[in-house]
Amino acid sequence: MSNFDTGLFGVVTAAALTIPATVVVAAEYLSIEAAQRAVFPEADAYEPVVLSLSNADRESIVSRAGAQPGHGTLRVYRANRQGGSLGYVFVDEVIGRSELITYATGIDMHGTLRQVEVLAYRESHGAEIRNPAWRRQFANRNGLSELVFRTDIKNISGATLSSEHVTQGVRWLVALWETALRPPPNT
Repeated sequence: MSNFDTGLFGVVTAAALTIPATVVVAAEYLSIEAAQRAVFPEADAYEPVVLSLSNADRESIVSRAGAQPGHGTLRVYRANRQGGSLGYVFVDEVIGRSELITYATGIDMHGTLRQVEVLAYRESHGAEIRNPAWRRQFANRNGLSELVFRTDIKNISGATLSSEHVTQGVRWLVALWETALRPPPNT
């Protein structure tokens, strides 16, 4: 190798080291089908649900759920067992810091939350929200008053935006269930 080649290699290498690199770790952890089984393992069928919300419904959901991060695609499935409805599985996406987090949770027919499952995490930091202890904080909660970030649902140092945004997303799903999917009271 000539002196010119070595010198050019050194300049190119030094330049490459000074360019900041954004590291995004995209990981798919669960399929929708696996998440459905994790959220409602007792179900024998999961039926897609198409929601048609009025403007009044949307306004009600937003006012009840509070501030929200950006959302991606929402999918809703009715979890059934022997033809009867057990509740709903929600597959939602919320923005973490800059990328979408795909997660699932369920709400039974009485409004009780199931554990959160993380399907895909695409950020370079904050994947600690996959920790089962953190995700279990959502299980068995009932209503928006039991889903206050940093009070009911603890923050994770180093994953603040991810944990806050997933919590806000779950609040939105609870408000959606209360507005559009809650069964009418028995008369």
